Parts: sequence; structure tokens; C-alpha cells
Amino acid sequence: MAAHRKPRQRTLPGTAARFSATLALAGAATATAFEGAGHAAPAPAPAPAPDVVRAGADRLYREAEEATEKYNGAKEKADRARRQAEELRDEAARRTERLNASRNALGSFATAQYRAGGLDPALRLVLDSDPSRYLAGAELTERVGDRQAATVAAVHRQMRELEQVRAEAGERLAVLEEQRTRVERHRAAVREKLAAAEALLARLSAEERAAYAGRGDVPADRADRDALRGAPAVAAPNPRAAQAVAYAYGALGKPYVWGATGPSAFDCSGLTQAAWRSAGVALPRTTYTQINAGQRVPRSQLAPGDLVFFYSGVSHVGLYIGGGRMIHAPRPGAPVRIAPIDQMPYAGATRVA
Repeated sequence: MAAHRKPRQRTLPGTAARFSATLALAGAATATAFEGAGHAAPAPAPAPAPDVVRAGADRLYREAEEATEKYNGAKEKADRARRQAEELRDEAARRTERLNASRNALGSFATAQYRAGGLDPALRLVLDSDPSRYLAGAELTERVGDRQAATVAAVHRQMRELEQVRAEAGERLAVLEEQRTRVERHRAAVREKLAAAEALLARLSAEERAAYAGRGDVPADRADRDALRGAPAVAAPNPRAAQAVAYAYGALGKPYVWGATGPSAFDCSGLTQAAWRSAGVALPRTTYTQINAGQRVPRSQLAPGDLVFFYSGVSHVGLYIGGGRMIHAPRPGAPVRIAPIDQMPYAGATRVA
């Protein structure tokens, strides 16, 4: 048998071998380059300009204030529904107690009638040793029967009224639950907008954030210092308006907290409500209702104590103090301050008293 020989492997000439190795290295390098490019981190986005950040924060704060006013309105309705439900519940308890007393009285009377009702009236008259006394007793029994009939009718009426009260209480509880749902929805919207605004402002430098927080501040001049001592620069038209203005001056520097009505913190409508409450005037809770709480006045006739409103949705309010200025609670991070009324889009004014 012929021996099987292992085939000889052909080798490339020197130049060809070097060319082949070069191609292999180039391919490996190219593959590595493409693989790296596929996993490269994207270039960081350029930081937005400070003006863009401030504009975005302004928009978010304005949306948060709109949600705050809706929250205030829903909470006011929820509080009212809760008070009404509690009053109706107490009324139902009182009516139930009276009904039970009437039922007990009827039960005692029915027991007595059952025990004494076994003899015919004529026979009882014959057997009675004192007919005159029996006749007097019979007349009394007839009157008592009429009275008990009236009591039975009253019990039926009480039962109907009690059911009506219970039904009204159920309706109030349903309204309360609905308003609680709205409160939570608006609360979540406020928190979402505020968190987004804070995230935007975090892109600013410390100096830029300080400038943003202080924007709109009006330096206190001599008139303001006099007002803080109890002598407003522009006289209010009446004592109640003067008291509301004095309260607002006393709130300068206190923090903005959404949903707050004082005395240590305020939102915009909470400040105006508290200021006029100190003067003995009850304002509704929200900007949407406060604008209809008095007489509308043109801008040219503004007087200290008037409520001034801003934006097309009437979502912000301040207390006018004269000289084209107001005291208001601007936004989170910006305490109660004096500001010109032309700082925001003007929507109208209302004179409370």
C-alpha cells in the first residue's frame, strides 16, 4: 500500500504575507473603532441660557399658582361639605333620640290599654261602685286617646323627617368625597409644577438664583418706612381699608406657602383674605371668587385696600397700597413684598369696602 503523505502547506511570499497581515490588522482596528462608536456616550447638551431658565421657571410658577387657586377652591368646598355633613349627622342623632322617646311613650300607652281594655264599657259602668267617677274617667280616656293619636302622627312625621336628614347627610358626604378627590389632584399638580421649577432653577449659578429670588423687590423708601410705623404714604378711603393695608404691611417678609392664610405664611389670595379679615370683612378664598367680592373699579381710580388681579385667568392677586404699587405674596422662595402693579399682566381690580 502506498503511504499517505501529509499535504504540504504553501507559504505566501514575503511581500504577500506582509500585505495580508496589514489587511487583518486594519480590519481589526476598524471593527474596534465601530464598536467603540456604537457605545460612546452622547455629548452633553449645552446648558440653557439664564433667560430661558428664568422664563421657564416663571411659567411653571404661574401654572403652580393656578393649580394652587384651584386647590384652595376645592378645599374650601370640601371643608364646607364636611361641616354640613357633621351638622346633619348631629341633627339626625337629635331626631333619633326624640323619635325613640316618642316610641317608648307609645309603647307604654299601648301596654296600659291592652291590660285595661278587656271589659265592655257598659259592663264596666254597671260594675263600678261610683258611676260618676267612671264617666269622668271615660271622658279623660277619650281625650287621652285623641292625644295619643296625635302622638302617633307625630312619630310618623319624625320618621319621615329623619330619613330626609339622613339622605341629605349622605349627599353631603358624597360631595365631600368628590371634593377630596379634587383637592388631591390639584395638590399633586402644584407639587409637580413646583418641583419642575426648582429643577430648572438649579441650573442657574448661586448669584443668578439670588437675583431671580429678589427680582421685583421694591426698595423701602421713606414713605414705606413711615407706613411700617403706621402712617401709610397714601391715605386709605375708609378705616377698614386702612386696617387691611396696615395688616399687609405687617406681613412684609413673611414666606409664601401655597394654601396658607396666615398669620406666619401666605399665598396670594390667602394674604388678601387675611388682610381684610383683620378689618372685619370676610372674603372668599380664591382669586376667582375674590374678584367678584366687591365693586369693580378702573385702574385710574385705584385706592389703597383695593384688590388688584393679574393674568388672563385671574390667577394672582395683590393689595393695592397707592402710588402704582401693591403688597403681594409672589411665589415660593419670594416672601411677601412690595411690587409695582405693572410687573405682571393687569386683569382688573375690585373695591371691597
